[in-house]
Amino acid sequence: MSWEENVRKVIPYTPGEQPKEQNIIKLNTNENPYEPAPGVRKMLAETDFADRLRKYPDPAATNLVKAISKAYNMPEDQIFVGVGSDDVLAMSYLAFFNSEKPVLFPDITYSFYDVWAEEFRVPYKTIPLDENFELDIDGFLQENGGVIIPNPNAPTGVLETIENMEKIVKNNPDSVVIIDEAYVDFGGVSALPLVEKYENLLVVQTFSKSRSMAGSRIGFAFGSKKLIKYLMDVKYSFNSYTMDQITIELGAAALADKAYFEETCSKIVETREWSKEQFIKLGFKFADSKSNFVFVTHETKAAKDIFEALKKQGIFVRYFNRPRIDNYLRITIGTRQEMEALFAFLKEYLG
Repeated sequence: MSWEENVRKVIPYTPGEQPKEQNIIKLNTNENPYEPAPGVRKMLAETDFADRLRKYPDPAATNLVKAISKAYNMPEDQIFVGVGSDDVLAMSYLAFFNSEKPVLFPDITYSFYDVWAEEFRVPYKTIPLDENFELDIDGFLQENGGVIIPNPNAPTGVLETIENMEKIVKNNPDSVVIIDEAYVDFGGVSALPLVEKYENLLVVQTFSKSRSMAGSRIGFAFGSKKLIKYLMDVKYSFNSYTMDQITIELGAAALADKAYFEETCSKIVETREWSKEQFIKLGFKFADSKSNFVFVTHETKAAKDIFEALKKQGIFVRYFNRPRIDNYLRITIGTRQEMEALFAFLKEYLG
C-alpha cells in the first residue's frame, strides 16, 4: 500500500498571475490602484512593530474588531475577522456546511467555492446563470445544505438587487446563506441590514479591494451572535492566532479615514464608467459591472488572442479557460492613466 492512497487530492484554486517584471500594467487580480488610507503609512512609520513580534498577537483581534464595529455600527459580538475573506469563507464551510444536502452556488462565480467544497468533502450543486449572467433566483429556493452567492458576482461583475438577496435568505431558514460582498463598495447595496432580520445570514467583506490592502489579508463577516459564536468556535479549534499584530493595527488605522475610502472608491467608479464607453467604441460587449472590473468579450477577436497580445505588451488581464466564459476577459479598473494605455494598445491591435 502506497502512502499516496491516503492523500486528499484536490484540484487547487488558480490565483491570478503575479508577474515579477517592472513597468507593467497589472489589471488581472482586481487590486486597488491607489494606496491604502494615509493612516496606514503613518502607523507603519510611527510604530515599533519589531518589538511586538516577540509575542503572540491578540487572538480576538480586538482593536480591529472595535474599529469595524464603529465603522459599520455593528455590535462586536456580531463580527468575525480572518486572514482575508478566503479565510473567513473557508472557516464558514467548516462551520456551516455539514449536511448531506448540496451547497448551492452559481455555475459562473468565484472559483474557490468548488475548491473548498472538494477539499472539505462538501456536496454541492451549481445553479446556472442565465444568458445575461444574472442569477436564477428560484434555483436557490430548492432543498439544500447551504447557499453561497457573491454580490456583485465575480468574474461577471453583475449586481443582484437586495430584494432578491432577501428572497433567498428568507426562503432558506434551515440553512446558512452566505453573501460574499468583496466588491460591494463599488456601487452595490450591502445586505448588512438583513443580518438583524435573519439569524441564518452571514455577510462577508474584505479589505483587499476597496481598502487597498490585498497585501495585508483582512477579511471580516457580520452575522447573528449565535452564527458568529459557532464561527469563532471553529477558528479556535483550527488556529487561534490567525492574524498577526501588524495587520490588526493597520486594519484599524485604515478604517479611521472614511473620506479617503469614499474618495478612492469614487475614482474607481468614475474610471469604470468611462472605461465602459471606451470598450463599447472598440466593439466589446459586457454585462453591466458594479465592481472594480469589467468582464468583456469582443465581437470579432478571440479573448485568448487579445489576452496574449496584451501580455506581450506588458498589460496583464485575466483569462479563464472555462466553459461558457472562455471568450471573455476580466479587466481590473486601474488608474485613468493605466486604462488610457490599455485602450491605446487595444485601438491599435484591433485595427
